[in-house]
Amino acid sequence: MKIVTISLAKDASLIGYLWDDSPEFPASRKNRPAVLVCPGGAYCFCSDREADPVSFVFLNAGYQVFTLRYSTGAGAASWQPMIQLSRSILYLREHAQALHVVPDKIAVCGFSAGGHLACCGGLLWNAPAVQAAAPAPHAENRPNAVILGYPVISSGPFTHEESIKNIAGDDKALRETFSLEKRVTPDAPPVFLWHTVADEAVPVENSLLLAEALQKNKVPFELHLFAEGEHGSSLCTDGVGTPNVHNAQWTKLCLEWLNRVFAYSL
Repeated sequence: MKIVTISLAKDASLIGYLWDDSPEFPASRKNRPAVLVCPGGAYCFCSDREADPVSFVFLNAGYQVFTLRYSTGAGAASWQPMIQLSRSILYLREHAQALHVVPDKIAVCGFSAGGHLACCGGLLWNAPAVQAAAPAPHAENRPNAVILGYPVISSGPFTHEESIKNIAGDDKALRETFSLEKRVTPDAPPVFLWHTVADEAVPVENSLLLAEALQKNKVPFELHLFAEGEHGSSLCTDGVGTPNVHNAQWTKLCLEWLNRVFAYSL
């Protein structure tokens, strides 16, 4: 395995875990689809259990994987995480040959506030603030698929206030912009969603609102709801401290979905 680190800002970086270009692997595996993981943390920090442990699941499934450690806290203002995600996707496409990435098969996966960020990548890739900082002609910064675990979506009644506050403050117009169920258009990439009904931090209505908007716009999506489980459960395994055998099936369901979307098999 090859590990690469790309600095995006003083407090932001992209870490890649890449399959070796080995003659022992089939020629069809020289270039692989990629998954870029955005951990959650209310835009206050980047959660460790939603970062590399998730990336390694996709790595083991045959994908090139990247973990985005984006700016948080005061650094999350002025669209900085969204700009860093945009630059990361652009980097993967511009260096696809060296990274052995299939440039038109790049998925973004995010959890909680990282789910909000990943969804911004799919829906707000052409926002003026993003394009001004990281110009991307022909939607080169738009992912081909989006994977969301218990995501922050809305800035309305079901919002996770801390997350929205950290990226929008009290700016009403910006808070409205970041209410992503209102930003869905028919050209949005396909989406995989999972959430627990029992989530007390980010209400399940966030995923339901997004699913409704995707359905109205005829955007392909798959939604899985689990009755039990706390917020921030990541892989739902002992390894990340949130064991739940039933909910852990989301990774299998997600990989089946993504393999189908990308027409890919290990």
